[in-house]
Amino acid sequence: MQSFLQRGFLIFMLIGVCVLSASAAERVTLRSGFDVVCDHQRPVNGEIRLFLTSNEDSYVDVAPSDIVRQVEISEAMPDAKTPGATIKPALSAATAQEKAATAQPVNLPALLTQASAAHHIDADLLASVIHAESNGNPRAVSRTGAQGLMQLMPETASRLGVQDSFSPEQNVAGGTAYLDLLLTRYHDNPMLALAAYNAGPEAVDRYHGIPPYAETRHYVARVIHDFNQRKRQLAHTSAHSQMAAGPCTFPRCPSPK
Repeated sequence: MQSFLQRGFLIFMLIGVCVLSASAAERVTLRSGFDVVCDHQRPVNGEIRLFLTSNEDSYVDVAPSDIVRQVEISEAMPDAKTPGATIKPALSAATAQEKAATAQPVNLPALLTQASAAHHIDADLLASVIHAESNGNPRAVSRTGAQGLMQLMPETASRLGVQDSFSPEQNVAGGTAYLDLLLTRYHDNPMLALAAYNAGPEAVDRYHGIPPYAETRHYVARVIHDFNQRKRQLAHTSAHSQMAAGPCTFPRCPSPK
């Protein structure tokens, strides 16, 4: 990968809390101002690995200097794999359809601009993910139960604090926060982050790269191809507007100064 994949700052946005085990969890405050609620942590290769679940499938590595405060949380949430634990779906498809009948038209460009600014992720990359995931349909439901514009699974949506996956605002905010987390985990490598968005980070870690799944490889190629097309079209039709808006460094946009 080229240097444009490097990130100039560290920022995490976990809107909800992670799934916790029976032991006390920790709230870790980062220098960026955001909090990460983790199940447990330990040093790995000079960094601190924050495990978001008790089974250690999901984690984030941060530099020790980026941690400014740690507070133990006495009340633990049930683990998703613990017998009796339940996760409430974001919203039923029937209820979503009823709400959609009276909903206002979705201003997707505005949502993408807002999400891009919040996470410094190129808005065109977010648009390409949405195009591949739902083709812009906020009521889309996959055969596996993924919902909304960015096709969030109910469990993932719950962890991200998304209460209504069929709400375009909540779905885009949650999906962008999740993609931000994956980009951070894979050091701004968009190929790996997109593969993890499609197949899960466990698969990417197991194969040390894009998993040998035809669906996942097609998904990654489709998103990147769509992104490139958007950039070519933008450069062709409105070069002046592109410069006025400020160029993005794929996959990140520069942080505000």
